Amino acid sequence: MDSQRPTSVDEEVAALSRAADRDSLFMQAQLAVLASGGASATVRVRNLSPGGMLAEGKVAVAQGAAVEVDLRNVGRVAGRVIWVGEGKFGIAFDRTIDPQAVRRQVVSQSDLPPHLRRTGLETGPLYRRR
Repeated sequence: MDSQRPTSVDEEVAALSRAADRDSLFMQAQLAVLASGGASATVRVRNLSPGGMLAEGKVAVAQGAAVEVDLRNVGRVAGRVIWVGEGKFGIAFDRTIDPQAVRRQVVSQSDLPPHLRRTGLETGPLYRRR
């Protein structure tokens, strides 16, 4: 079997840096396939980089299809499907994103324990001076 190995030093360096930039995670996102009238489906995000992502789901997508992914803390990001495998596919984004922003948890005031919530009546800092 013929493996696809980098044939030049430049290709090898690009392959290594591409792998280093990826952020492995397990979360869900909404995917809209624009060619099918914007039909939306939930997909699992397996890894994420500034330029793209690996998605997994029961979605019929074709290589080259225009898609839009709604990522937590980033919003909608347009892109194209660059490869399709069995239940998985790769998306190249049209713009770069911050993968760490997608990972960040959003905490609202109601998620905080009562003793950490601010009422708005405090005049000083949240810590006690000695």
